[in-house]
Amino acid sequence: QVQLVESGGRLVQVGDSLRLSCAASGRTFSSYDMGWFRQAPGKDREFVAAIHRTSGATVYVDSVKGRFTISRDNAKSAAYLQMNSLKPEDTAIYYCAGKRAGLLATLRMMGRYDNWGQGTQVTVSS
Repeated sequence: QVQLVESGGRLVQVGDSLRLSCAASGRTFSSYDMGWFRQAPGKDREFVAAIHRTSGATVYVDSVKGRFTISRDNAKSAAYLQMNSLKPEDTAIYYCAGKRAGLLATLRMMGRYDNWGQGTQVTVSS
């Protein structure tokens, strides 16, 4: 198991940029695929982005492609979500999550992640 703590969420304006961080405890971070998910008010939690534990391959939901970038620093046991050109529809609680196994095809599968942070609020004001 790995404990995850998100940070960096805040109120921003349309078009602004924001970087979310996810700090992981433990010495096995490099063995985890890491993902970012979000949940807007009144909506289901959805996949945003993920990065594979060994290849570094990344996947994104179509609505954030070209605007968001996921990355990781195994030496710091951290994952990041750089968000640019933010829109009001990006307003949500953002969660980072980790899972230890699976093929690249499983990166988008929320149910495969078994380690979750508490979430950080991102609000984009117009």
